[in-house]
Amino acid sequence: MSCGRRIAPRRRWKRQWSEVRYCSRACGKRGIRQVDRQLEQTLLDLLESGSRSGSICPREVARVVANGQHFQSLEEYARRAARRLAHRGLVEILQGGRVVEPSDFRGPIRVRLPRR
Repeated sequence: MSCGRRIAPRRRWKRQWSEVRYCSRACGKRGIRQVDRQLEQTLLDLLESGSRSGSICPREVARVVANGQHFQSLEEYARRAARRLAHRGLVEILQGGRVVEPSDFRGPIRVRLPRR
């Protein structure tokens, strides 16, 4: 799943639910590319190196991957990378200082390593 969102069951998928891998045709066409993997790894590296607040904005990740030039085009892909990592339990997504469900947030977010 390239978008990182939860797949909502649909009636037409009832018989073949075990074969469903993508939430939409667009998600299936896009897939997960090399830049997506790079964004995931950069996000984890930045979090593990430690930021002052303990969390980072996906915009910072996009800026690092794009070397500061035209990083705006990577911002949504960085948010998707955060969603995928959150579904795997590797990070938590924060909005307003509270942990939110990866599929449900809208607006500005921050990402941190899980608190145990």
